[in-house]
Amino acid sequence: MQFLIFIIAFPFLWLISILPFPIFYWFSDFIYFIVYYIIGYRKKTVKENLALAFPHLSDKERLEIEKKSYHHLCDMFLEMIKTMSISAAEMNRRFVITNIELVKEFEDKDKSTVLLASHYASWEWLLTINEKTKFKGVGVYKKIANKYFDKMIRDIRSKYNAELVETKDTIPLIAENQRKGILSMYGLASDQSPKLDRAFHWDKFMGVEVPVHTGAEMLAKRYDLNVLFVKVKKVKRGFYEATFIPITENPKSIPNFGITIQYLREVEKQIEEAPEFYFWTHKRWKHRR
Repeated sequence: MQFLIFIIAFPFLWLISILPFPIFYWFSDFIYFIVYYIIGYRKKTVKENLALAFPHLSDKERLEIEKKSYHHLCDMFLEMIKTMSISAAEMNRRFVITNIELVKEFEDKDKSTVLLASHYASWEWLLTINEKTKFKGVGVYKKIANKYFDKMIRDIRSKYNAELVETKDTIPLIAENQRKGILSMYGLASDQSPKLDRAFHWDKFMGVEVPVHTGAEMLAKRYDLNVLFVKVKKVKRGFYEATFIPITENPKSIPNFGITIQYLREVEKQIEEAPEFYFWTHKRWKHRR
């Protein structure tokens, strides 16, 4: 059944990926209408999240953010499909890294790096970083249930020299790379809600006290990894800028949870600048005090 679903869906995905950009975004507008007005995908969750994060805004202001966020959500997922066929030149034109020299400085420190990201703007096109660094790029991800789609995603990302590793396999991979002296950059998006039995720290996120992921900090401290945050800005439709922000080169000197707290503050800054580009459909505040 998995193979049948993949065979039926793949030609449509490929056709979407090769659409010229003007038509591509017209199609995204159509998908937005279906998702928002007809299906109403996770509307209740989005409304609750926005009310929690922006209690000071009026209903009208939150509704405006809500609609814009759904527009962006549709754009972003179609842009993920576009990765199947987009050329390297076009990708580099649309996803610009403003300070790649900072990564090159970190390459010279002879230590691997944790790259912290968030579900904001375009985290999928961050893969282009791998073509601009000597680090071996590794993305920590959740495996897709359909093994054929999972392989497709892996193949797409391999175009940009990125290796995907499931969360449960992250520690063994880092340990092996450390033994072999393979300098790597481990990308993690740590702004989702952890399971309560794995919540070691609670902190305020957008003014609400919630459990937070601390895995990235734990890895950095255990293996003495540099830590960077990557801030992604949506310049206009289909165009993004990524800027690296150093967090620490000596994680063991930072008090426990200090790295995690600084990461959360950087994510909040992004959201407050342009909240419509955050992934509000996540049940980020389902556990809260």
